[in-house]
This record gives sequence, structure tokens and C-alpha cells, in this order.
Amino acid sequence: FLRGFGPSRFLHQKTFRDGRGVALAQDAIHLLDLLAIQRCTVVGHDWGARAAYNLAAIAPHRLRAVIGLGLQYSPNGKFEISGFEQARLWWYQWFMTTDKGAERVRQDPAGFARMQWETWSPAGWFDEEDFSKTADSFFNSDWLAITLHAYRSRWKSEAVDARYDRQQSKIEQTGEIAVPLMTIVGSKDGADVVHEVDDREEYTKHNYELMVLEGIGHFPAREAPEIVAPLVHSFLKRRG
Repeated sequence: FLRGFGPSRFLHQKTFRDGRGVALAQDAIHLLDLLAIQRCTVVGHDWGARAAYNLAAIAPHRLRAVIGLGLQYSPNGKFEISGFEQARLWWYQWFMTTDKGAERVRQDPAGFARMQWETWSPAGWFDEEDFSKTADSFFNSDWLAITLHAYRSRWKSEAVDARYDRQQSKIEQTGEIAVPLMTIVGSKDGADVVHEVDDREEYTKHNYELMVLEGIGHFPAREAPEIVAPLVHSFLKRRG
């Protein structure tokens, strides 16, 4: 589980709740170290995709390939607003940067998350049991802290965990990914505008493949596993 999700909680109350992608990437590096895994392939969705892209900047020698689902690569770790449509889709991020918005999320975290689930993909991708099981995470105090920090720190000045300064600097200096990269997104993604004519190839040393799934929303692995799994498998075979 990512920080603050499911039953996972921080061990120490004083540990800073940093929700940035750099922190998630460093968590993954610690996990690899503890498992004595020197090199691996990383497949990540949304926050997991951002963590994977950050891993490619911080520790490319540890990766065989990266597959990002539901989120396209952003060079130098930047959050770019490509136009009015993207700004409209990111309303929830602006909402959390206001103090009243953040407090409203704290009061009804499940209601807030439910709105995203219902608008980020075409109807029918989840059922009530799915949401009910997941909703327990939204009442984890660490989930609230991590989620709010992740988005608020993107758009306004927020305190961060200084332990990640070196890694964050490396991400900001990395435009070109040096490991094979595939991105899988849905044409009906309600969270991010999909750039089908993609200029990101110049950042990936021509090791980049973009797959846009017609009629699929923000959760391709959940909505179309019978398509996503073979795509990932085929990519890894081609990339050795």
C-alpha cells in the first residue's frame, strides 16, 4: 500500500506526512533494498505511475522498464496546465488548496473520493462493494494528511520533508527518461486530458510507447484488464 492507504499507518506520530511523488519513489527504493532486489520493472497507476516516473529519474540503474497507467509522463516532474479543459478536470486540486476546501475533505473524505470515482471513468467500472471496501482507507488520518499534502504542495508553498531534497532536485533536472517506458491511458479519462499526439518521445530516447484505449477512463487496469495485461506483457517481451 502507498502511504496512508488501506490499514497502513506511519509508525511515528512526529514523522512528516509528505505526500509528494518523490517520497513515494523513495519508499519504493527502500522496499527494493529490503527485499534485495537490484533491478525490476515497475508498473504503476496514477500516483503509482508518478512514483514510477520519478524512480526513472532518481534510480534508472534499478529499472528494466516502466509502465505508467492513467497518467502521462511529465518531464522534470512539472505539473503543467495545458489549457482550460485540464484546469476544469483538476477542480478537486484547486479545492484542496483552499483552507475551507481542505476542511470539507476532512469532514467527508468518502464523499469527496466518491465524486472522483464517479466522474473519472464511464459509469459501471466499480460496484458498491468495491467502493465500500476501499472507503475504509479514506477515514485513515494518514490518508487525509498525505492526500492533502500531495495536492496542496503542488500549487502553493507548503512545508516538505527535507530528507527528499536531493532526490527532488534530481527529478527537476531530469527531462529525458533513460529506461524503456510505456504509458497506457483511456480516451475517456475524466481526470487528465489525454495527449494522443505526444511530444514526450523526445524525453525518452525513443524507448517510449503510448497506448490510448478507446472508451476507457482513468482506471484502465480495472476497466479493461483483458487489454492491459497483454499490452504490458508484449511490451516487456519486446524490451527484453
